[in-house]
Amino acid sequence: MGVAGEKFQLGTVGALSLSVVSSVSIVICNKALMSSLGFNFATTLTSWHLLVTFCSLHVALCMKLFEHKPFDARTVMGFGVLNGISIGLLNLSLGFNSVGFYQMTKLAIIPCTVILETLFFRKKFSRNIKLSLSVLLLGVGVATVTDLQLNAVGSVLSLLAIITTCIAQIMTNTIQKKFKVSSTQLLYQSCPYQALTLFLIGPFLDGFLTNQNVFAFDYTTQVLFFIVLSCLISVSVNFSTFLVIGKTSPVTYQVLGHLKTCLVLTFGYVLLHDPFSWRNILGILIAVIGMVLYSYFCTRETQQKPAEVSAQVIQVKESESNPLISDTLNAAENGGSAADDEPLKVPMWSSKYSRA
Repeated sequence: MGVAGEKFQLGTVGALSLSVVSSVSIVICNKALMSSLGFNFATTLTSWHLLVTFCSLHVALCMKLFEHKPFDARTVMGFGVLNGISIGLLNLSLGFNSVGFYQMTKLAIIPCTVILETLFFRKKFSRNIKLSLSVLLLGVGVATVTDLQLNAVGSVLSLLAIITTCIAQIMTNTIQKKFKVSSTQLLYQSCPYQALTLFLIGPFLDGFLTNQNVFAFDYTTQVLFFIVLSCLISVSVNFSTFLVIGKTSPVTYQVLGHLKTCLVLTFGYVLLHDPFSWRNILGILIAVIGMVLYSYFCTRETQQKPAEVSAQVIQVKESESNPLISDTLNAAENGGSAADDEPLKVPMWSSKYSRA
């Protein structure tokens, strides 16, 4: 039990660390690609990310680094297409809304996930977990949300983006558990559908948002270098995303996402000298407190569950190993002669015999 728990803990920490490092790296890389070099075709770039991820996993499969495990094709296809649509909707939400409202959209994913898991999966979140998530969301909101300009189309797109993202992330976790597949196996099988969905809608979506044609862009050596670098980093990003959600939960993955946001803001200030205000500093500090509380309460509740289960098992074994109670009760129930030798001894909590 101890060894298994230790391995799981190390695996989870490794997955979380890989997700943070790779995500922050790809944000910095994409910022250089889009802000400095003017390549603003986010949806098409994501389709290339997924295509490179699939090719990399196929090479890994040929090298027998993991086992291919086919399962329900309809589920895989639906999951892949839904993931692709959610990415497209998030990009559309950013295009139709202010940056502040887009950040609010991302913040709304956590409470929406909690509500969906509570309603449809009967998952219970303790008061401490909800409190820590509220502190985290408050901090990230203070640090990132500036202007809130509302419009009907943008609001509808944001709502659809929130719902599809929540469902896709919940499915990432439930599919791995239901079909007993690893994160690598699920990613390998769903990648082609995600890539195809984004590759079909990407050029039109990017053209609509930027008024530019992705195929007519001037691909200089520098642009190609950052595109290739972004695609290579994306392999680690996509792999760690599925790994984290599979090992923890969709809510934990979203908490991790807000940690990345705080790190990106900090690195942007330190490395790129981006403007930084007291609101950013205060928000990041509040968010960090929320993350620490969330980690603490999650760890404590995770440790309490095995202890409670062990205590219940010990109680059951003790009751089963007491021959005096079990044999006497069996004899009395079967009309035996236990009462001929000595008075019937029954526990005081047994209402069946206390009336005799």
